[in-house]
Amino acid sequence: MTATNLLHTDEIRTDAPGQGRPFHVYTQRDLDRLTAIHHLPADQRFAMKVVSTVLPFRVNDYVIEQLIDWANVPDDPIFQLTFPQAGMLTAEHYAEVADLLRRDGEVDKAELDATVTRIREELNPHPAGQRELNIPRLPNGDVVTGIQHKYRETVLFFPSQGQTCHSYCSFCFRWAQFIGDKALRIATTEAEGLHAYLRQHRCITDLLVTGGDPMVMKTRHLAAYLEPLLHRDFDHVQTIRIGTKALTFWPYRFVSDADSDALLALLERLVAAGKHVALMAHFNHWRELDTDICERAIERIRATGAEIRSQGPLLAHINDEPDAWAPLWRRQVRLGIIPYYMFVERDTGAHHYFKVPLVRAWEIYREAIQQVSGLARTARGPSMSAGPGKVEITGVAEVAGEKVFVLRFLQARNPDWVHRPFFARFDAEATWLDDLKPAFGESEFFFEAEYRERWTGLLH
Repeated sequence: MTATNLLHTDEIRTDAPGQGRPFHVYTQRDLDRLTAIHHLPADQRFAMKVVSTVLPFRVNDYVIEQLIDWANVPDDPIFQLTFPQAGMLTAEHYAEVADLLRRDGEVDKAELDATVTRIREELNPHPAGQRELNIPRLPNGDVVTGIQHKYRETVLFFPSQGQTCHSYCSFCFRWAQFIGDKALRIATTEAEGLHAYLRQHRCITDLLVTGGDPMVMKTRHLAAYLEPLLHRDFDHVQTIRIGTKALTFWPYRFVSDADSDALLALLERLVAAGKHVALMAHFNHWRELDTDICERAIERIRATGAEIRSQGPLLAHINDEPDAWAPLWRRQVRLGIIPYYMFVERDTGAHHYFKVPLVRAWEIYREAIQQVSGLARTARGPSMSAGPGKVEITGVAEVAGEKVFVLRFLQARNPDWVHRPFFARFDAEATWLDDLKPAFGESEFFFEAEYRERWTGLLH
């Protein structure tokens, strides 16, 4: 049965969970009215208010009612994934904001705004040069808005209609997109700019539509960006990827939303025209797959001919153990999802709360991958999406009497760097590439001089 036939003949069960259910979302201003947390201690609820004054917070009924195990709060991984925790700010930053919110009388909004702005600037809002280094320019020097072009073959596109999510991940490395500061946003409504850029760069084979979450968009908006790619002018664009957390946060998007059928029909048209369509689904814990509506959504997506690949970071408090990852990968394979990446949490936002030492990340990956079959060993990692590229920790070894990390680029600004092994001195406390030093007495890694000269302009 083709997906088109599925859309017209396979009726959604009338008893399906969430059939036609409305979408209700809650943000910081709703914390005092959110009945799901009324039973929590007052100091914990106050901490949520403090942290969500700095970092974005957004959650919906589906997450609250079907994903969070409230009997296991605060340790429940989905609770940690979506609700603010006191430790997500440093003690100093937390105290500053808390003191302002505790003042008698009305909060001095100007002082609070200034404090919050300063704190946000200290949280590395655009890590890995994603704003400074990845935004392309035309020959006349004009910035191409809404696009990032870091790797030769792949362009990231940020449609403005998709710059929010059904819920926010508390660890999100794009948190700066959601705090209302237009200067920190990377987005556009201009499809013509995207299409012109793609026409001019025949080396681009992959378009990644990202956000936020493009699945918050109405199908007609998504179609306006994607359907023109069926023209022969864009034959070089072979793959269309759509980054989304909707399978976790709102799987009804693919089942019972008003334009769900239209969305799936769009995916089917793209596939039928010869495009490789991949939903890049973000999963952090096997519990996110543990609902009937999620499985139904996966089934309907796969019926269009699109594939689903899964990626997500390794996070303290959420999935920092092999027994979180191995069941996730096994369940994904059973459902037809391809495990793709285990990332290292980026050095931004609440990084200090979620970070895991690189050596422990490698141990977790290794112990988890040992528990799964070959079909799940497509998951690559642990990988750091750093300024120069995606750096994978392939192991810890002793070479010439020195204990080292063995590293390689899975993707890089210069394609010649890809899969070239290199070595860093072992550091049990290191949590990011910038913490590592070259092994064997070298003054710098093989790529650093070129990276400074060509991409950062910081050549000594």
